[in-house]
Amino acid sequence: MTVSTAGTGPRPNGYSPFAHLTVQNTVLYRQVMRVFVEAKQRYAVHLRPEDVHAALPVDERPADPDAVVKALDSLVGWGNLRADADTGRVTAVEDFYRKRFIYQLTRAGEAAEEALTGYDEALGRRGALQAVALHDIVTQLRALLVLASDEPPDPARVHLALDALASRFGALADNARAFMGSLQRTIDLHDVTEEAFLAYKDRLIQYLERFIQDLITLGGRIAQLIQELERDGRIDELLRAAAVREALDAAPGEGAAPGEGAETERATREAYDRWAARWNGLGSWFITRDGREAQARLLRGRALGAVPQLLAVVRVLGERRAGRSDRSADFRTLARWFAEAPDDASRHRLWRTAFGLYPARHLTVDADTLAARADRPVPAATGWAAAEPLRISPQLRRTGSYERRGKPRKVEDRREQRRHLAEVAARQTAETAAARARLVARGAGRLSELGELDPATFGLFLRLLGDALATWRPGLRHTVATSNDGSLQIRLSLLDDGGTAEVRTPGGVFRGPDHRIEITDRTAGPGGPLLPGAPESPGDTDEGREER
Repeated sequence: MTVSTAGTGPRPNGYSPFAHLTVQNTVLYRQVMRVFVEAKQRYAVHLRPEDVHAALPVDERPADPDAVVKALDSLVGWGNLRADADTGRVTAVEDFYRKRFIYQLTRAGEAAEEALTGYDEALGRRGALQAVALHDIVTQLRALLVLASDEPPDPARVHLALDALASRFGALADNARAFMGSLQRTIDLHDVTEEAFLAYKDRLIQYLERFIQDLITLGGRIAQLIQELERDGRIDELLRAAAVREALDAAPGEGAAPGEGAETERATREAYDRWAARWNGLGSWFITRDGREAQARLLRGRALGAVPQLLAVVRVLGERRAGRSDRSADFRTLARWFAEAPDDASRHRLWRTAFGLYPARHLTVDADTLAARADRPVPAATGWAAAEPLRISPQLRRTGSYERRGKPRKVEDRREQRRHLAEVAARQTAETAAARARLVARGAGRLSELGELDPATFGLFLRLLGDALATWRPGLRHTVATSNDGSLQIRLSLLDDGGTAEVRTPGGVFRGPDHRIEITDRTAGPGGPLLPGAPESPGDTDEGREER
């Protein structure tokens, strides 16, 4: 192999820096390149062959140092490394005629290692549903609301807040996608043993339930904050401020004159487009837009559906361990019986007993068939080859089906059933709207002051109360939750008097600890006034203050 002593080396063509992945000794090449990457992290630029040999793992280090030299020369030929003449150790004239080189990473080699590192991390990444990321997103959105109220907004603080929001949201989306992929492989028992599945299925179900609860609690709040920022174009001003600050650090393009205004304007426009795309991605993740369902809702549905699927896998595994037979086991047993049958007559009897395939000439019995059979009786035990041929309709031979002549069946008129279903749907929609209006119209007050509720209103009230109590944790005195569709918000506050509330319904009396409650309609605009001492959002709960 010819190695350039001028320090340039053979010019790599195309994707030659990846050639060491498809040849022999790939493991050695990968280890050598990893030594150079680690050396660069320690700010070591050049390495000699003996340095590389000493840095290799002991269990994978070649016994002959010349093997490392050959690997280095091969990597130089592929463009991963650059070889320079090692003149630092020349002490005599004859040393100039010896092959002595020092090696360093090329740009192509470094780029190839970064790509391979990302590939290895993607394969080995263990996705997670990060409930903490939801809290962080709420915090960053509230910070942006505060910055949007400044005139003008501070570009540095806006850029930092948007950068932290994009980073946290990107990590949440990537980890959620990886987790759901690994969850499906777990459900299908791909790359996982039954023992491992049974060992952690309880913890996995609890993990899913906890994340679903946090997603229900915070998803509506995040959607509301996004809509508040988009109101009156406030987010557009913040995105432009961040784009201007980012454009100041943009490197000038080729042929651009120093201080040229067009170059700065182009960089600002490109930065703004990137930030706008990130913001649209965040919005589409939590808000249903243009007929496309929000990704958070799809993720919640996927996580909810995974729980019964996991339980179904557990049931199947239990049936396997209990020794229950399935259809494949039945067929294997039947095949063994056929093999053990003493003669063909026994096998025919077994066939008829197992599948019930009896003579089928009775399917074509009509007046002509009965008359012919009366004239020439055919025993039932007559074989198919010995029996008279059956007459088959030409229509049956051509199309595979036979249609008797006669009057066709009448088409049923289902207009009355459709009208009834439409009336039921309209009545249910009206009852739900009326129940929402009755709950919202009561305003803030105590549970004990609700009085008597009709069944529709009581059912909606129970669902809202359940959403609020699902977010309640020990030590809290206030909480805020939203309905599944994000249209209603309930604020619940603990009272100090320790009273008992009674809500009367036609079906009975609902009793429980008395709380102060307020239900507001979020589709009508910003939420109503806060309760005395109640938080504005989940971020202002007692738990949120303790975390801060």
